[in-house]
Amino acid sequence: MQQYQGHADEGFGAVADAFARNYADFPELGSAVTVFAGGRKVVELWGGVADERTGRPWEAGTVVPVFSCAKGLVAVCAHLLAQQGRLDLDAPVSRYWPEFAQHGKEDVTCRMVLGHRAGIPALDAVLGFEEIAAWAPVVRAIEEQKPLWEPGTTYEYHGHVLGFLVGEVIRRITGLTPGAFFRQEIGDPLGLDAWIGLPAAELHRLARLVEAEGRRPMPGPEHLLTRIVTMNGALVFPGLDVPHGWNDPELHAIELPGAGAVASASGLAGLYAAAVTGIEGGRDGGRERLLSPAIVTDVVREVSSGAGFLGFDMGARWGSGVLLESPAFRPMLGARSFGNDGAGGQFAFGDDEFGIGFAYVANRMIGHGDARANHLVDAVRTCLGA
Repeated sequence: MQQYQGHADEGFGAVADAFARNYADFPELGSAVTVFAGGRKVVELWGGVADERTGRPWEAGTVVPVFSCAKGLVAVCAHLLAQQGRLDLDAPVSRYWPEFAQHGKEDVTCRMVLGHRAGIPALDAVLGFEEIAAWAPVVRAIEEQKPLWEPGTTYEYHGHVLGFLVGEVIRRITGLTPGAFFRQEIGDPLGLDAWIGLPAAELHRLARLVEAEGRRPMPGPEHLLTRIVTMNGALVFPGLDVPHGWNDPELHAIELPGAGAVASASGLAGLYAAAVTGIEGGRDGGRERLLSPAIVTDVVREVSSGAGFLGFDMGARWGSGVLLESPAFRPMLGARSFGNDGAGGQFAFGDDEFGIGFAYVANRMIGHGDARANHLVDAVRTCLGA
């Protein structure tokens, strides 16, 4: 079996076994898994290669693009503001962003956006990379956008729009973009290796993505799904080794809060552990959790499921900005589990009933049918007797 480094505490050896088996059962290249239990890091494992071109090994501090796991960072920020009484998720977005209330969006709430029900999964405006990087042009395009359906009546994945829309609400409330707010309020105080907008000083830690053979091709450029994922072609997907592609440091330097986070397994697991239990060495050395039990109850209330606007039913269940436990899509631990996954196979979640923060990240993008993270979650479940 593949050699790995790190540790798994007594009682969590099954996670180490599953991590090793992933290298035998899948075309794994480099990866890491971290598990917190009761605020303490009980598993931290890594192995393989971070850069296939040079043979640079994966290390404890290696970070990787985690795609839509970014939504977890944004969602925790939004719920933290709700807990502080600064954001009402069921109030119209226009309470915080008056210019948003145009073209049938007057009654759209942040809850609708977080649940992918706002009717604006993609934008009509065709923006270039520089405009997306500048933030304000995306905000203007969202203001001018007409919903594709009556908001609240159905749902479809708001891939990038969710991040920009909720991110602008965060900016209107706090004066900080979502990436800056996350670092100020959560990332820096807790020492988490997770960013929306990777600092240049961290680039040396970045793993290089590789696409596995057999990934399903995207539909044509006019298809709504392709428009959602690529922002009308401005962000090629998977588009690894192209200008502004997912191996381009220039892409990672900008804020793409819907799908552009960069993180380590420990950074993502630490975020969810901090949210549900607090973590050792947390704020001022304490263990205070970021989100109260009442807020987590609100987070895990189902908002969307079943077939959406495009008619697909992948088995996913959505709370407010997060995936919920769904054996048909992303098995977690139970009714209090919530998290997000990413296009490369990455997956992270927390659960305050079991006191768990979990994350798996990798640099080989396997695509549909990727069960690497699921095997590790199954092992955690075995260890807990859940």
